[in-house]
This record gives sequence, structure tokens and C-alpha cells, in this order.
Amino acid sequence: MDGLKLSNYKTIEKLVSKREGETRLGEKISFIENLEDISKSKAKFVLFGIPEDIGIRANHGKPGASKAWEACLNSFLNIQENEFTNAENIILLGEIDCKTEMQKAANIDDEDPNYYAKLGDLVEKIDEKVSFLVEKIVSAGKIPIIIGGGHNNAFGNIKGTSKAIKKPLNILNIDAHTDLRKLEHRHSGNGFSFAQRDGFLGKYAIFGLHKNYTPQYIFDEIKSVSNIKFHLFEDLILQTHQGKMAAFNSQLEFINKQPFGLELDCDAIINFPSSAQSPSGFALNMVRNFLQLTSEEKNCKYLHICEAAPSSASPVQVGKALSFFITDFIKEPYK
Repeated sequence: MDGLKLSNYKTIEKLVSKREGETRLGEKISFIENLEDISKSKAKFVLFGIPEDIGIRANHGKPGASKAWEACLNSFLNIQENEFTNAENIILLGEIDCKTEMQKAANIDDEDPNYYAKLGDLVEKIDEKVSFLVEKIVSAGKIPIIIGGGHNNAFGNIKGTSKAIKKPLNILNIDAHTDLRKLEHRHSGNGFSFAQRDGFLGKYAIFGLHKNYTPQYIFDEIKSVSNIKFHLFEDLILQTHQGKMAAFNSQLEFINKQPFGLELDCDAIINFPSSAQSPSGFALNMVRNFLQLTSEEKNCKYLHICEAAPSSASPVQVGKALSFFITDFIKEPYK
């Protein structure tokens, strides 16, 4: 497909730190030569990245999420291949080619009165690539794991999966925000609004919503409909670990009877380097628990991890965190 950069062993070999007597995941992970080969593979999961942050900038946010995919690969490919990490169950597909859109975004004058609208036009171009690819992967019976970029890419994930299953898709979103902002130009804050408008979104559960960053008009909207359920982060702060897990389970039960996607916005994690980093949020290990729990659900159609924005001082830590999230989601049963 145009707009997709396929990976192969030669493209990632330099990232793998080999050591005698050990096998790294990058030495065993699967690749394909074209999209039609996805259905022929025995692998269950298909991993790819979206190296962009245009949607975040279009939402008046800070850039940096375009670097998350690279940080993830540098760590993920160097995980030990052992009885708990079945590399051959993962296809490393590659990345959505966002180079043209990123270059065009960089050339838009930020004093231009149409600056945000023009960024939104570029987001729509990426939407098309993402939705096409996700539809292909889900139609082939595989589970996409999507890394990087802004939460604008949720729209493409939902649209592509919904088209593949031929009905609206339920979503569980671990997030400090609803991303149900107004239907203006496309950006990272309205992916779910557009998915809802276009009939791709079924039930929508938001877990960890922050009071301080949710407009009243959105509270009015989500309280007035039956297909949206939310848990405020503030209501979870004093809960025990068991209480938080029970609350998360209730969100799962709201959406898991039908096909659903799992969205993880790294803004929801305390002090995580992200586009809207927060001093308040879920502990990283708690989020790992959420992913492990969701991985057991047969109706989960994809995992999307977004908004991670590694700084020059944090790429290794961000990469390790993203790698933990992936391996928690694809974990093999104990042998």
C-alpha cells in the first residue's frame, strides 16, 4: 500500500544488540513482504507505528509524539526472547509513512490564520492511511498493535476496524480526556467525535477522566446518552488496588460483549513523558494490570498506545514502558 514503510530484518538489524548465549526478540520477530501475506502468517499480532504529532499540534498541543515509535522499537527489539515472549506470534509490519505530511506541517506559518485548519487537512490524509491499514489487518483475522502519534489516530483505528467487522465498534479508552471535542478541523481532541458522527463508534467507556480538563459541554453530552460511560480519576484516587481493578472491570463489562478496541493515552499515566504530561494519574504498573486484564478478552480487536512524547532525556524509559505495555498485552500463558 502507498503510505506504508514495511520493515524487514535488514531495516531493524542495526537496532538489535546481540549477545552470545542470548536471543533478542528482534532476532526472531516475523516480517511480511506485502500486505496480502498477513492472512498467511500464523502470527496473531501485527505491530506498526505512526510517527507523527500533527494532530496534537492541530489541537494546540506540544509536539514530540512523532518520536515514540523509534523509542519503542529501540527497546522492544532488545527484549529477551524466552518462554514468555513469543516473538514469532508478532509481525513487525513497519510504519505509516508520515514524512510528507510532517514536512508540510513544518512549512505552515504558525501566524497563518488558517494554521490549525491546514494541520487538520494533513491529519485527514493520515486518517485515510491508518483506517485502510487497520481494516486490512483486522479483516485478515489479526490484532493490530498501534504505537505512536497523537490520539487523532483513534479515528482511523475505529473506522478501519468498524469497516472490517461491518458494524460499530465499542471502545475502552484509558485517558484523562474524552477526545469528544467539537467537530471542527480534525485533531487529537476530536477523533471520537468524528467516529461517533460517522457511525463507526458503538459504546464508549472512558476510564480515568480528569475533572479539571473536561469542558462542561462534554460533561453535559456524556451524561445525556446511554452509550457512553465514564469513571473520573478523582473518584478512583482513594480506592484500593482491588477497588480500581473492580472499577476497570465494570468498564470492560460495559463494552466487552461485542468487538471493541483498547485505547491507551499516555497522558493518563502520572509523570509520563507525553504531549500533556500530568503530575496526577495512574501508576505505570497499574496500567500494566489494565492491559493484562484486557488481553484476556476474546472480543478485543486492537490496542492503540498514543501521545507518548519522549524528550532527549527520556527515550530509553519511554521505550521500555511502551515495550512493557506491548508484552503485557500479548503475554503467553504460563507454561
